[in-house]
Amino acid sequence: MFETHPYSTLVSQYLQERSFPQAPAYLYDPIRYILSLSGKRIRPMLALMGARLFGKENLQEVLPASCAIEYFHNFSLIHDDIMDKAPLRRGKPTVHMQWNDNVAILSGDALLVKAYEELAYCPADKIPALLRVFNQVALEVCEGQQLDMDFENMEIVSEQAYLNMIKLKTSVLLGGALKMGAILSDASEEQQQLIYDFGVNLGIAFQLQDDFLDVYGDPSSFGKQVGGDILCDKKTILRIRTQQLAEGENKEEFQNLLFPNQLSDEEKIARMKKLYSTLAVDEYTNQLKEEYMQLAYNQLSAIGVPEANKAELFALADMLMNRVK
Repeated sequence: MFETHPYSTLVSQYLQERSFPQAPAYLYDPIRYILSLSGKRIRPMLALMGARLFGKENLQEVLPASCAIEYFHNFSLIHDDIMDKAPLRRGKPTVHMQWNDNVAILSGDALLVKAYEELAYCPADKIPALLRVFNQVALEVCEGQQLDMDFENMEIVSEQAYLNMIKLKTSVLLGGALKMGAILSDASEEQQQLIYDFGVNLGIAFQLQDDFLDVYGDPSSFGKQVGGDILCDKKTILRIRTQQLAEGENKEEFQNLLFPNQLSDEEKIARMKKLYSTLAVDEYTNQLKEEYMQLAYNQLSAIGVPEANKAELFALADMLMNRVK
């Protein structure tokens, strides 16, 4: 549904028109490869929606900033996949698997440079403000990724630390994309902050739902193995909440499930899901997601533009929150 959205089509057409040199092939072929993989283009779409929200008619002026966001996002994916030793991205071999780590690192670096090149094509009077937002978001995404890696070596992660990590790693890029669109539409600083906060809270809700769907989603439509986070002991909100609440027999069961044992994957997932249900962490996760969604909706509602201008953002938020049940 996202891939057929008019803004996604507009972004895809713009990306297809951007050219990369043929040589060195090991530098540019991986860039063409990752950009060719089917993605939702949600982040660059948000830049266009942020601009349209405040009355921008000529979206062609927003496309370079939109492209910069997409380039940065894919740069971060290339490098994250190396750090995570991920074999697949969007159902295809990751760049470092298709080539090697060194090729992937350098191609990712080049893609980041190309992102800044796109920003240079934005209206000259808007570039300083766009750069401030882009640089802040880019640095925060790096901070979020580092925190996520730090969590792998920590026995206990607090709920607040986790929410801060997903805000940095995932959500600020959504907020930043919307804010850059607002800047290009001459929105006031107050309006820029409101649309940024909408994107951030929407992103947090999106990740909380992702945590939930990893355990309870339909694998045929969600596109991931059910219980994958449980099997790799990823510190999601469900795991963090369970560790926080478990006492007595529940605590013993939780600790038993964390360590290598003779259980099959199916039994381990089933027993952890039972523990989630016993401690109502599934209900808690949904409740927390709804709280962040309401925050996002409140911030969008507070923006002083005609209600009709907000319709497509409300619709996008609803689509994101109703992906797979």
